[in-house]
Amino acid sequence: MTRIALLALLALAASPCAAQYPDRNLTFLANFPPGGLVDIVTRVVAEGMKPKFPHGIAVVNKPGAGGAVGVSDLIQAKPDGYTILLTPQSSLVIAPQMNPKLSYKNPDEYEAVINVVAYYPLLAVTADAPWKTIQEFVADGKANPGKMRVGTPGEGTASHLNLEEFIFRTGAKMTPVPYAGWAQSSPALLGKHIEAAVAQPGEVKPLVEGKRMRVLVVFQDKRHPAFPDVPTAKEAGWDVANGVWYLIIAPKGTPAPIVKHIHDAARAVVDDPAFAKTMDARGVDVDYRAGDKLRADLWKEYKLNTEILKRIGLIKP
Repeated sequence: MTRIALLALLALAASPCAAQYPDRNLTFLANFPPGGLVDIVTRVVAEGMKPKFPHGIAVVNKPGAGGAVGVSDLIQAKPDGYTILLTPQSSLVIAPQMNPKLSYKNPDEYEAVINVVAYYPLLAVTADAPWKTIQEFVADGKANPGKMRVGTPGEGTASHLNLEEFIFRTGAKMTPVPYAGWAQSSPALLGKHIEAAVAQPGEVKPLVEGKRMRVLVVFQDKRHPAFPDVPTAKEAGWDVANGVWYLIIAPKGTPAPIVKHIHDAARAVVDDPAFAKTMDARGVDVDYRAGDKLRADLWKEYKLNTEILKRIGLIKP
């Protein structure tokens, strides 16, 4: 046997063989509690991936620390293709900067397999609010510093940092008010305890249709189809469009053929029109990205959030 052939055999023995993968069930982690959007997307994607995983897929919720518990578990899992995680990018690029004690630091510490969906936050007020345009809202914020209390889904979340970037670019002195999520910020807004709230489209849509809320601006590159008359922040003069994406990651060192198998299984779900319809009903957009582009986008987000976190004092310069 030649030396090259021997090395090839040793390499096959040392790593899982792509031809045999998968030969047992897949553990699919979701790093937020059951019933939330992360959990729902994970379970829809897992169900669609089952044809490529005949031994089954077990969805396991690992909530805590803004998603960092689930990411830490994934980082420490064996890179054999049998443990993957669906996570918002905030758990990957914001959480480790705010908590340097976490077991992971940056986007080079895991395999970014595929991005499946994204949504972009918006700013909503009550239907009877005096501000008819986002320009009026910002002008009031400039004229009356601190008056505009804006609810967010929690300090250090992607939506919170999007609001902070908007505050920075507009120069209006608004006051972010952290809540545990829409279930808390929505009643606060309707009860006039705050002047506005940052939320995701699927959360706001029923209240807009019920004539209880109105959207002043969307933080994305193009207008949202559910709110076609609402301008983007960029249209209004401020380039702010930082979304929330959900992506699948695998442990660093997972063999490339296995990463491809996972990617292809998830890609088949993403490409299915039924998936887009299910996500659209929740105000979420299909957003496919993978490979080098996805990793580059994660690094771009990481650096942008570093600047914002330093500016607002959540991490030291």
